Amino acid sequence: MKNNIVILIILFNILLMPRLMGQSSPNIVLLFVDDWGWSDVGFRNDKFYTPNIDQLKIDGMEFTRAYIPTPTCSPSRASLLTGKEAIRLEMPRHIEPENRDGTSDKKYNYWKNDPANMPSINWLPLEEVTYAEVLKEQGYFNMFIGKWHLGHEPYYPIYQGFDEMYGTGNWGHPKSYYPDFFKDNLLEDYTDEYLTDVLTDKAVNFIAGYDREEPFMMSLWYYNVHSPHVGRKDLVEKYLKKGYNEKEAIYAAMVTSMDESVGRVREALKGKGIDKNTVVFVISDQGGFFSNAPLSGGKIGGNTLGEGGSRVPFLVYYPGVTTPGSVSDTPIQTIDVFPTLAEIASNKTYKYQEIQGISLLPEMKGEKLRSRDLYFYRSYEDQYAAIMSGNWKLIKYRSGKYELFNVVQDVSENNNLIGKDLSIEKKLKRKLKKWEKRAVPVYD
Repeated sequence: MKNNIVILIILFNILLMPRLMGQSSPNIVLLFVDDWGWSDVGFRNDKFYTPNIDQLKIDGMEFTRAYIPTPTCSPSRASLLTGKEAIRLEMPRHIEPENRDGTSDKKYNYWKNDPANMPSINWLPLEEVTYAEVLKEQGYFNMFIGKWHLGHEPYYPIYQGFDEMYGTGNWGHPKSYYPDFFKDNLLEDYTDEYLTDVLTDKAVNFIAGYDREEPFMMSLWYYNVHSPHVGRKDLVEKYLKKGYNEKEAIYAAMVTSMDESVGRVREALKGKGIDKNTVVFVISDQGGFFSNAPLSGGKIGGNTLGEGGSRVPFLVYYPGVTTPGSVSDTPIQTIDVFPTLAEIASNKTYKYQEIQGISLLPEMKGEKLRSRDLYFYRSYEDQYAAIMSGNWKLIKYRSGKYELFNVVQDVSENNNLIGKDLSIEKKLKRKLKKWEKRAVPVYD
């Protein structure tokens, strides 16, 4: 009898303790950086000092082949939020409001020099399901901090599933990282603070003061390291003293200030006693503005679908799930974040036919994801579509040109294998053509 009572007490404690410790559903922190290149991190490039991100890699897991389906500001955010390829949302380009206050009266904008001559939607439609809305259904409190760039006031985060927001305006970037930060009165009560620190202060205070029973999901979407390139003064001075030229010092300072923010957020989680029950993601929205060597291409220059433009840093720390220091070379895209978050929150596979992303949780647990093809779309330039299948990437141009690379053997994409009579060329051309018919809107 006594043994049975002991067993019942043990079983009761096993069932109860996760609730007492808040471990039935983990908190989630998503740190989304703007224009942060794949090579712009200390563990890959000693020009950058990023001890906190380096430590996150040691503690967690790195996806070395993470990509953006449409490596452009607003489309990358839409894909992250919805799990959909942005071109299917009619968003091939960044949101470009026509009014001085950053608002839009028209649903679509046109880029007169875009060879595709395609409209691009000026906001993320409210009927689209976001990861915040899915997590809210699972009882999460959703906090949004920072850059939105998915529409003006009627389409703000608080109308897309987020419970609270801070530092969010109509603009895709600040006018400066020192006050006055923006063209309007957003964040006006500051004198000499650095914008990234202001947003981080809010994030840290949110974590420290969180007192709800339900788990939280905090999305901190940085304006850093997007232009205008303005580094924090003390960090710029530090890099100048090391012999960096002014441009290098400013950008390195911007990266370091972002790294400091990552460290402060993780320290806040630890100080709250919830670091072992919080999943942390650190991701970039597209390739870097400057050199992305050894990768080719970047945010600008006509080769954004090159590895340097579409491939981004992607790190995740899920205590008790990810193996410290583990690395995945499986090609993934940021559309996979949505179903991953949904599965983390519900402990069930998210099944919704309208999204193109898949959950990364199996890979985070050490299981290999199934092989699949990834697709890309780009506006603005002659280069516009691509498919990635395993080690191979086929890039298509509106002028009729193609490029074919084995991006594992040739990470710098120097050896174009088009016309070498490889069977993979015909196969990928056929697949890409079928995808275009399904995914790319046709306008009269």
